[in-house]
Amino acid sequence: MADKPTSGEILGVPYNFERPSVSRMLSSYWKPGEGMLVEKPFGVGYTLNLANWRSWVVVLVAGALLYQQETSDSETDDREDDAADEPVEVIVDDDNDD
Repeated sequence: MADKPTSGEILGVPYNFERPSVSRMLSSYWKPGEGMLVEKPFGVGYTLNLANWRSWVVVLVAGALLYQQETSDSETDDREDDAADEPVEVIVDDDNDD
């Protein structure tokens, strides 16, 4: 049986399943002069090139969105806790207009 290739491209998406070294891992995330996306050092697809300023904008926006979601979730939980402590008035209309 033939050995399967450990790196290559499928439908334009790169893959690499070779055992990564520490230097290859570090150098793959910092490539000055390259675009915002670079091939992953291990796995399928692309990752952010941290030497490109656009990648830092993406990281900051993602962090801001995550922070906003976490704070809105905690505020929603606080409001739900307050609402659970208050009594609820239920009005039942027994008028049968049949």
